[in-house]
Amino acid sequence: MKFYKNIVSFFIIASTLSLAQLENSQDISKVGTTAAQFLKISAGSRGLAMGNANVAIANDLSSGFWNPAGLAHLKGIQVYFENNGWLAGTDYNFGSFGFEWPRVGVFSLSLTMLTTPDDLVRTVENPSGTGEKFNSQDMSIGLSIGKKLTDDLSLGATIKNIRQRIWHSTGQTVGVDIGVQYNTPIRNLILGASIANFGNDISLTGRDMNLSVDPDPTNQGNIEFVNAQYETDAFPLPLLFRVGLGGYLVKKENLDVLLAFDAVHPNDNYEYINIGFETNINNMFSVRAGYPSIGKKDAIEGASFGFGLKYPIMNSTNNFTIDYTSADFGPLGIVQRVSISFNY
Repeated sequence: MKFYKNIVSFFIIASTLSLAQLENSQDISKVGTTAAQFLKISAGSRGLAMGNANVAIANDLSSGFWNPAGLAHLKGIQVYFENNGWLAGTDYNFGSFGFEWPRVGVFSLSLTMLTTPDDLVRTVENPSGTGEKFNSQDMSIGLSIGKKLTDDLSLGATIKNIRQRIWHSTGQTVGVDIGVQYNTPIRNLILGASIANFGNDISLTGRDMNLSVDPDPTNQGNIEFVNAQYETDAFPLPLLFRVGLGGYLVKKENLDVLLAFDAVHPNDNYEYINIGFETNINNMFSVRAGYPSIGKKDAIEGASFGFGLKYPIMNSTNNFTIDYTSADFGPLGIVQRVSISFNY
């Protein structure tokens, strides 16, 4: 038990420091200093609908994104998938498969993908296009595990392969997420914390970087062309530290109301707070709403809302769930998301 208490104490101290940092004025946002920005796109309709306030209450297959410790709450075998048109005509997909291994933990395998539509290759000599087309793709494959150490304490971790490609150039690295959830004795208030995207820097390589140059263009008769290659800078991953609280304002047999908030400290932006709530009726119909990025300078995100329907299949313990979310991104428009999941 001493080991478990030390883990909880560590995350409580880290949480306190993070909340204290929110009170400090930060003049430099460091926007644009990290790669793999797709890793910050919210996975899971529930979390997005609740204004991204999900680190303490995550308990489905999207927990691999928010807090892998939430996977420990899964039972049996579950499948989750979502697809939506993301910003600026891009396409976002997230899918996950998870299963419970008794006395070992809950494992999940997830795939995240962001793709752009084909566009014309343009050069100075051919501003209308060369006849070729290019696109880009970001992808992450993650393996997660969540385990309950006690009835109140859960830990989780994710290791993921992160890959970015634009035309013929690619970059690849490995990232790690870790998280904890603790059901406190204070009116069942849940404390959660996670660190996401801890890993090596990433840079691009590929045949688009190849070129031929004359090492000494002022002299004749020497080597006229030498094969060379551009060397791109390496950029860090978008590291996120989240700490949050969640608790029930109302908890009855046929009705519960859940309130949650997260404090987020990124390495490439200002700190901010997310807040959200969820109402669940008869453990079947859910209504959610939230507001993200409170306190973040120049934030464009607005309110989000959504609803979900969980339907038992043929009066069994198997459930089919469908969720819908609408999130406001200001001048970039409204993002609508539909997700489906099945457990048995």
